Amino acid sequence: MSQYVVSIDLGTTNTVMAYAETGSTQIQLFEIEQLTAPGEVGAAALLPSLRYHPADGELADGELQLPWRADDVAGLPQVVVGRLARQRGAQVPGRLVASAKSWLSHPQVDRMAPILPWGAEADVAKVSPVAASASYLAHLRGAWNARFPAHPLEKQQIVLTIPASFDEGARALTLEAARMAGLPSLRLLEEPQAAFYDWLFRERAALAGQLADTRLVLVCDVGGGTTDFSLMKVESGDGQPVISRIGVGNHLILGGDNMDLALAHLVESRLAGSEAQARLSASRLSQLAERCRAAKEQLLAADAPERTTVTLLGSGSRLIGGSRSADLTRDEVSALVVDGFFPLNETQTGAKRGRGAIIEFGLPYASDAAITHHLADFLRQHAAAMREALGLPADSSAVPIPDTLLLNGGVFRADALARRLEATLAGWRQQPLRVLHNDNPDVAVARGGVAYALGQAGQAPVIGGGSARSYFLLLDDAGPADKPRRAVCILPRGAGEGREILLADRTFALRLGRPVRFHLASSTSDAPQAGDIVQLQPEEYVELPPIATVLRDSSASDARKEIPVQLAAMLSEVGTLEVHCVAKEDTQRWLLEFQLRGDSTPEPAAAEDTPMPAGLSAAIEKIERIFGSRAQQVDIKEVKQLRTQLEQLLGSRESWTTPVLRRLFDALMERAKGRRRSSEHERAWLNLSGYCLRPGFGHALDAWRIEQLWGAYDAGVQHHKDSQVCAEWWTLWRRVAGGLSVTAQLRVLDDFAFNVQADAAERGRRPVTLVNGSEEDMLRLGASLERIPGNYKAEIGAWMLGQLHAATKAAVKAASNKTRSGAADLAKAEAAQGRFLWGLSRVGARQPFHGSAHDVVDTATVETWLNDVLSLDWKKVEPAGFAASHLARMTGDRSRDINDTLRAEVLRRLHAVSAPANWSAMVREVMQLDQADEKRMLGDALPPGLKLIA
Repeated sequence: MSQYVVSIDLGTTNTVMAYAETGSTQIQLFEIEQLTAPGEVGAAALLPSLRYHPADGELADGELQLPWRADDVAGLPQVVVGRLARQRGAQVPGRLVASAKSWLSHPQVDRMAPILPWGAEADVAKVSPVAASASYLAHLRGAWNARFPAHPLEKQQIVLTIPASFDEGARALTLEAARMAGLPSLRLLEEPQAAFYDWLFRERAALAGQLADTRLVLVCDVGGGTTDFSLMKVESGDGQPVISRIGVGNHLILGGDNMDLALAHLVESRLAGSEAQARLSASRLSQLAERCRAAKEQLLAADAPERTTVTLLGSGSRLIGGSRSADLTRDEVSALVVDGFFPLNETQTGAKRGRGAIIEFGLPYASDAAITHHLADFLRQHAAAMREALGLPADSSAVPIPDTLLLNGGVFRADALARRLEATLAGWRQQPLRVLHNDNPDVAVARGGVAYALGQAGQAPVIGGGSARSYFLLLDDAGPADKPRRAVCILPRGAGEGREILLADRTFALRLGRPVRFHLASSTSDAPQAGDIVQLQPEEYVELPPIATVLRDSSASDARKEIPVQLAAMLSEVGTLEVHCVAKEDTQRWLLEFQLRGDSTPEPAAAEDTPMPAGLSAAIEKIERIFGSRAQQVDIKEVKQLRTQLEQLLGSRESWTTPVLRRLFDALMERAKGRRRSSEHERAWLNLSGYCLRPGFGHALDAWRIEQLWGAYDAGVQHHKDSQVCAEWWTLWRRVAGGLSVTAQLRVLDDFAFNVQADAAERGRRPVTLVNGSEEDMLRLGASLERIPGNYKAEIGAWMLGQLHAATKAAVKAASNKTRSGAADLAKAEAAQGRFLWGLSRVGARQPFHGSAHDVVDTATVETWLNDVLSLDWKKVEPAGFAASHLARMTGDRSRDINDTLRAEVLRRLHAVSAPANWSAMVREVMQLDQADEKRMLGDALPPGLKLIA
């Protein structure tokens, strides 16, 4: 039996822990011991959710001593967590890990990879968002166990709070962080609920009277990194209020961090001195944002001064002498933060879509910074449920407004922001609303987690409502982003915890012994019933990470068969979604788990009823005839004509849809041994296989297909002396590189390096399985390896730049030769320039197609490449402008974007040569590529209907 009930609020800005002895109703805050200065330890209720990675020799081991042995979960020899991390991070740029919680919900990066501090120099040790989160939990565990050695934290009943808007991927990663910290058993609770639990617990003695006139409570929780909305319905039952949650909002990376960043941009523009002409680096801007946070809190306080000074310290030996300062006034902070983030919004305008927000530090902040715009959308989305809760007519057109408000989150320590949100809602309601008193927004969530646990034990009020969202299995392929998706509801919103729902009326054919991938989505919109098939509108759902697994029959592990199954889903006691496949014919069950490591980009589900062209069966028969296992007398001419014959059956191959391409690839893969019959067989097989699986991801089971294909890599080609076979081999891997893991791409890099760098003697000792590659083969291959670390890409780019310089010299020499041979040499040199400029633009691209943004080449290196490209005559070398536009492409992430002076020069040169307007646009603003530029960058058109977000 546990001695204590413990609640942990793992916040973006601060981590807080509260507890109560089992059987007691006295909730206490845990004072967390932490470093307050080198060699000094102090206790405080708030542990800043920050890590600082010191430079070698910066701090002695003795200066980091804590009252317990503190081994870093990420394995770093030295790390500072908490208050001292905040102090050092404000003084030394580029070494502070912040906002790890926001990164947990960012699906476009590998959240298990060491990527933080974002944009830090190469000599700074990095950790993953999961490991960073785990380190704060591990610190709490160490502090608790030092205080209560007889009752270790891992043996207590633990509640861990998370944003209500966290999807299943972020929830699972939070649980993974807890496991890394040595806390394998705990319960997740949503933060707005916890904040309301805290209020209910504090008012429990007179709750009926306190809520007598309340029908609907809006909980608005704005913390450092996220904004969360929840609705609580209040009804009467046996003289006591009955409370249930009826709605939660979508995930918004929008909070105090955004406000600090906006102020940092303002101060940056004012900083005096010669350096002010250049934008601050990402790490220096992060340092300035931390300074602006303190200024914001001071100037928005009830007794705020008229102005304050923000000082940005210098670096290195110029720490003090190199400092710069600028003033912020109370009025301008109020205008920027209060009016900018909490406009009165009298017309209840919804949030703007698109990319208009401040985008920094690699995080996808909400596109509209106005929290009251998002609130208007949230209330509109839940209007029907709110009308019912408030007793309003169902056919009313007006958006109902809750009658009661509870504010939570550190942002609302600023009285001006609390009053502004109250005034906004009162204006919408056209009458005042009641505001519940939250005596300490910093700690309410931690206390509320304990109150929740006490409520489950019958010692405090409880909130009902079950699952906050509905869950769906997607049934069709992803089409255009603005089109609805067909889906079956597997768990309706409001489903109770621990109660399994079986879709008895829906039967699915499950393939055993082969990889299967399930694609789920969640929605907070009005709930259907379990088993209902619905059309999900694009704005109504969030696609979850895919569930990918190989399910085996317990009686025959290698059996490959289809069996009828039903799906069963429930909201677990831990607070996460559990989905099982249940066999109809026996008692077998398979738990399906979300794929969270590596690239978690959702792939569309394969629809069983996807229409296929009439000629597909005949096309597969052609593939069987050429590559099948049965010996057939096939003329070599017929092998060479296979592509033409397939096009006669299926139409031009540019029109083959992704499902058709993958069916053809599967047919080719099943007959892979047949490629060895002749060099012509091998050429045709390699060419078609790469074309049909490009770009290596984007469709159901592509990861499995890549795994099957990768098994052939080390064996190389059969006809290794045929140069065309070798070229097709490398074309295949270039085309499918997007599906290769980091490990696989690094293996390909080894062969790339040999082909580029090996001298004649080394080439003579080449193993037969190492396929020869021409300079052009290697150029295109090297440009496609987006998952390898940025320093390796920089080496590839340096090779390309050397080849570009050689081609440029050859072009100059050929231009001076006015003979026919000189013209031929010039054409050859110009073609080489174009190839290597393309390669350089792909390797140094600021926005990868399939790789993670943390693996791009460092900005300083790309800026030197750009200067080389600018030295060319763009009127004579047309690809130079194309390359420059991609090397200078705007991402909005200061750690990846080039400096403004160089950007202005690129724009000037593009204008001077009348370059296409979209080239200048991508340098000037954050935007997606058009189809032509996408094809030119990839070297291939994407399959029809498949769209990469780039």
